[in-house]
Amino acid sequence: MEVRENFNLKAFNTFGIDCYSKYFSTFESVDELKSLLEKFPNEKLLILGGGSNILFTERNFDGLVLYNQIKGFDIIDESDGFVSVKSGGGESWHQFVMKCLEQNYGGVENLSFIPGSVGASPMQNIGAYGVEIKDIFEKLEAFHIKTKEIHTFNKDKCEFAYRESVFKRKLKGQYIILNVTYRLTKKHHSLKTDYGAIKDELKKQNINSPTIQDISRVVISIRESKLPNPKEIGNAGSFFKNPIVSTDILVELQKHYAHVPNYPVSNDKVKLAAGWLIEKAGWKGKVFGNYGVHKKQALVLVNYGGAKGNDIYSLSEQIIQDIQEKFGVTLEREVNIL
Repeated sequence: MEVRENFNLKAFNTFGIDCYSKYFSTFESVDELKSLLEKFPNEKLLILGGGSNILFTERNFDGLVLYNQIKGFDIIDESDGFVSVKSGGGESWHQFVMKCLEQNYGGVENLSFIPGSVGASPMQNIGAYGVEIKDIFEKLEAFHIKTKEIHTFNKDKCEFAYRESVFKRKLKGQYIILNVTYRLTKKHHSLKTDYGAIKDELKKQNINSPTIQDISRVVISIRESKLPNPKEIGNAGSFFKNPIVSTDILVELQKHYAHVPNYPVSNDKVKLAAGWLIEKAGWKGKVFGNYGVHKKQALVLVNYGGAKGNDIYSLSEQIIQDIQEKFGVTLEREVNIL
């Protein structure tokens, strides 16, 4: 449990931004976490998981950065058709998905190849291709920083919404997620293949009766073809949320763009594709020195090497303003800004 000073966080954020923390340490247990918090009671605190949903805009973080390394993959309940799997918050999300698929546990296959940690997954209710964390979530245990108590949160207490949870808003900065339990299927899996990209890829590979493993492989293939590898090009995946707007706004857009992609949310709300809006506005593939918008996916802002966080933040501001002016739609960042 070594504490390091003036530590470069470049390898701990997928944007690859140089940011130096006053103090840095890992923790592998609740006891280690308590010890570190007792040692630095008055320091500003930042908990890192996979660093895949964060943009550092300052050169220095004047406080204590703790890297969650709590591991574990345990079966805590099992029936003929379902299984409850408890995973440590410091586990890699994708590796957790792979372990589940090895055991033929279904429900996570559409969420394959998403970067980040298990502990971060419920914070923003990660989702992809018609599946969200809330669909398979059972409970989590979280450490309350102020009282040093461990509290259990069920689905209702997490207040999940689109890329949202109670930990991103109401309880932001108050808890550290220690472990998460998911309820998965053991057989009679409910496959989600409605998204066009999955359908097309299954057809391309001549898979007519897909397994959950097939779905996972297809999702990985799609993501690899569209999204840059953070190990090669700095990025945080989708930078913006898909905006949810009124049907009145959709009708207005359709006057100019008859085939604007949209997905019903309720009787009077629809979800628009942020990537489509950004591409239509002409931002896709634009390069500004050592940063820009990815050439294959307009939702992804990238650091080609050496960019500052403020460069990327400024680019996101310009995109938000341009989309508002062109379409009357306000984009919201999915990435946390520090």
